[in-house]
Amino acid sequence: MPRIPGLKTHRNAELALLACAMVLVVVYSWTVEANQYDKVSPAFWVPAALLSILFFGLHMVVRFAAPYADPVLIPAVALINGLGVGFLRRLDIARAIARKLPEPGIFSGTSGRQLAWTLASLILAAVLLLVIRDHKVVSRYAYTLGLVGIVLVMIPAVLPASMSEINGAKLWIKLGGFTIQPGEFAKLALVSFFAYYLVRKREVLSLASKRFLGIDFPRGRDLGPVVTVWLLSLLVLVFEKDLGTALLYFGLFVVTLYVATERASWLIIGLLMFFGGVYIAYLLGASVGGPFANFYDRAQVWLDPFNAANYNRTGGSYQLVQGLLGLGTGGLFGTGPGAGSPSYVPEVRTDFIFAGLGEEIGLFGLSALLMIYLLIVERGLRAAIAVRDSFGKLVAGGLAFTLGLQVFVIVGGITGLIPLTGQTTPFLSAGGSSLMANWLLVAMLLRISDAGRRPASQDRAVGPKQPPAQLHGAMTEVIKP
Repeated sequence: MPRIPGLKTHRNAELALLACAMVLVVVYSWTVEANQYDKVSPAFWVPAALLSILFFGLHMVVRFAAPYADPVLIPAVALINGLGVGFLRRLDIARAIARKLPEPGIFSGTSGRQLAWTLASLILAAVLLLVIRDHKVVSRYAYTLGLVGIVLVMIPAVLPASMSEINGAKLWIKLGGFTIQPGEFAKLALVSFFAYYLVRKREVLSLASKRFLGIDFPRGRDLGPVVTVWLLSLLVLVFEKDLGTALLYFGLFVVTLYVATERASWLIIGLLMFFGGVYIAYLLGASVGGPFANFYDRAQVWLDPFNAANYNRTGGSYQLVQGLLGLGTGGLFGTGPGAGSPSYVPEVRTDFIFAGLGEEIGLFGLSALLMIYLLIVERGLRAAIAVRDSFGKLVAGGLAFTLGLQVFVIVGGITGLIPLTGQTTPFLSAGGSSLMANWLLVAMLLRISDAGRRPASQDRAVGPKQPPAQLHGAMTEVIKP
């Protein structure tokens, strides 16, 4: 869609914000090398420069394919992505120093792989923007996407543990040295299916049956979809051994249902069903064991992580305690980029990257990072409000909520608010599946925000008024205001 002359698209503002974000990444990289080597190499800026080129390429695609898209989304996500690459390189440098090796190359180690995954992710995001020029096209394939989403969710559950289990959670597909987390892509497909289904069934699901404590509750016959998704979530909890994924899918559906019907009773029913199911799973794990035992053990670790019986390196509270100690060591201001000891935290490259980064940037730095996540979610919700069609509203709202809930699940697990999960921190953790899926999520938000911010009628916005169209064979006219 070409831009309309005379109307602001704020693409220059996006470019300026992107430049500021990359300057912060350069400063972070400089500080890391200064603290690790007591000097700064001449090429410290190269990873940030490569990232800047990649993000600038996506910016140019947006100028062409979605000129009215939200100008804040790309810079905010690019900042988190850039800091993630910078912190992973900090870990690579620390490993090289510990092994008395020369400084790692730009494209080596975990940070080099993350750079490659960032390139692939941005290419996918650009392709989505170029191919899907109208988000409503996605609704034509809603049932196919729903089926694909369910299949992606269930594949790790049916595979043997040797091909799907990492750290007690069956969320992966492992083929040789290659791993992929299909659930990351399933959430995108399920959001589209939920949105299409709820747009068609919104009026039926909005009907009230009984009023209790001033709240209108739905009819019993309309609980079928909620019960179905609830059972699917419990199956994920039991067979994939992951509370976070189960909460993500069920929370996504219930919140999307609430947005579609504007009835708080769906939220109350959803919360009661989910936490009731989790409590029953906990009791069954304590009494009969079996497939519920893993969740019971994780709950015990969460309830008392410093208990000596729970403190072990394999499946116990060791990584949770180390993460909490790392956060406590950082204090308010942190030890400084590159000046901490994040290598003492297990899985610091993936699940616990928030704890490792928190040791070095402190509570204030983590609060700023969470504010950036909050800003991304807020801009996604703003796109949902601005777009004119119901399908777009539900898709944008669902995607924004999914991102926010994923951040809550992983940060809540690291800080001990909820049991640990296998979720990754969006755009920050090492891993290609999460990075690609979340950049596709951002691309979809850009597409929907472009539709919402674009003028409803180009003829109304600029140019001379067109004469009213004469309907063929009828004594009437279409009058355009």
